[in-house]
Amino acid sequence: MEPVAFTHNLWLVAASLCVALMAGFTGLSLTKGLSAQSAAHRKVVITFAAVALGGGIWSMHFVAMLGLQLPFVFYYDAAITLASALVAILVVGLALLMLHFGRRTRQKLVLAGAVVGVGIIAMHYIGMSALEMCRAVYTPLGMTLSILSSVVLSVVAFGIAYGKRKHRNILLGTAVFGGAVFAVHFIAVAGTRFEPLVATTQVGPLIGNEALAIGVVLSSFALCGAFLLSTTTFLPADPVAEAKPAPQPAPDAAMPAAQPEPDRTPDPVPGTGKVPYEHDGRTHFVDAGSVAAIRAEGHYTYIYTRTGHFFCAWSIAEAAKRLAGANFIQTHRSYLVNPAMVSGFERLKDTGVCYFGLPDLTKVPVSRSRLKDVREVLGV
Repeated sequence: MEPVAFTHNLWLVAASLCVALMAGFTGLSLTKGLSAQSAAHRKVVITFAAVALGGGIWSMHFVAMLGLQLPFVFYYDAAITLASALVAILVVGLALLMLHFGRRTRQKLVLAGAVVGVGIIAMHYIGMSALEMCRAVYTPLGMTLSILSSVVLSVVAFGIAYGKRKHRNILLGTAVFGGAVFAVHFIAVAGTRFEPLVATTQVGPLIGNEALAIGVVLSSFALCGAFLLSTTTFLPADPVAEAKPAPQPAPDAAMPAAQPEPDRTPDPVPGTGKVPYEHDGRTHFVDAGSVAAIRAEGHYTYIYTRTGHFFCAWSIAEAAKRLAGANFIQTHRSYLVNPAMVSGFERLKDTGVCYFGLPDLTKVPVSRSRLKDVREVLGV
């Protein structure tokens, strides 16, 4: 039979792109800071992320296919469609396991991205084989372009999102990943011809494509939203608010206030405290005196030393409390600084900047409220 012309429902096309972006953001955000957690915790979160990311990839494909408009009725085999969803989830889970267990290298990033790229295209063609009352015919050029674009764009997306685990990289990686899944689908469809088959049965789908697409979109957003709300916080916490002590009740006026017990804990000796950090799946310790600065990163921190910067499970408030006797000073709501390692200072009107001669740390901001204290400690 002759191939037929096809169009798309533009509303469902736009909805499929939104699903891809939401799924990418959820999966990449869930795994932020995960390498510092226990193996059991990592496995649980990777399962959530695989369901969100892999399920989102499948949902994007399925919604876009439901938006495909042909001049005859067609529908999908449920078992094959479910199999394509499972392939996407399992492949993404494999890639995340590779990235969050063992040392994360450039080669491993490329391999994980390639695995996801192959998984995306495999999911697409398995899903296309679920078509009923219609046959998809692929061209060699269309298949080659879709495979190459899937692998290359997935590698780029993972390289951006996992190169530096910062909010900006996660957002940019989300945009690239969502765009990659979206582009791969339509590159593959552009290289496909659809031919109607002679109907052998009059049984068709129980609900229309548009209604089914809306259900898939809403389910995807609900699932991603539930995972985000239950396991991650994208916005950084307020370390100043965290550090505020809880208000104490006023003493009874009829009774004399009890005298507090003297603090028998010896004052910590400056520079002798230990700061924990995570590297290669293990917890290490470094002398506080070797730490130049500590930067808040959500509910956690990064420490900067002469050899590099490392993830620390302390919050900025906990770091300030534990290092109270180690001569650290808070220059900004998100920074603690070791004055002994400051190589320069510059005042900028009512704020300032502390400079460091370290490869990973050149300068740290000084807020207006901290400027006077910092200048006094530095003697300027």
